[in-house]
Amino acid sequence: MTLPTSPIVIIVGTNRPNSMSRKIAEYYQDILNQLHAPSIILDLVNLPHDFTVSALYENSGKNEEFNSLKSLLEQTDKFVFIVPEYNGSYPGVLKAFIDGLPYPNSFSNKKAALVGLSSNMQGAAIAMSHLNDVFSYLGMNTLALRVKLAQIRNHYSDKVISNALYKELLEIQAGQLIHF
Repeated sequence: MTLPTSPIVIIVGTNRPNSMSRKIAEYYQDILNQLHAPSIILDLVNLPHDFTVSALYENSGKNEEFNSLKSLLEQTDKFVFIVPEYNGSYPGVLKAFIDGLPYPNSFSNKKAALVGLSSNMQGAAIAMSHLNDVFSYLGMNTLALRVKLAQIRNHYSDKVISNALYKELLEIQAGQLIHF
């Protein structure tokens, strides 16, 4: 098996404290560990609270906290985005984070897997579609298999996903990402 030379960065797509997205990111990291693929979780809860004014536009490069998160992205070529559905799309904080990264090179020719989660029956399908459009514009390659975890709170408890299909899809996707 060919392993990535740099760790896969798992991005928690919300800055909500103690989010379900963080729990799923940790679950995904466990799958990658079982596949002997190194990974790091980048949780947007760790973004500087004022990053939209202290790290973007004319202040680009001036916020050390934001710069350290940005440098993590520069060191990898594979990502997993754990994307919760917010108001029919993905969280604005994720868009602001992406907008704060250097254009166009932050994601150009890099690879990503998308995992959507929601409390409704859609599994964040539209959110992932919106995010995929942004990544296409930025030159990021995304895996065709987008895992949709609908009604996730009914299927996750104490670090265990009870839905056998969800578990299988996450494992398949993680394997595909390693070989992507």
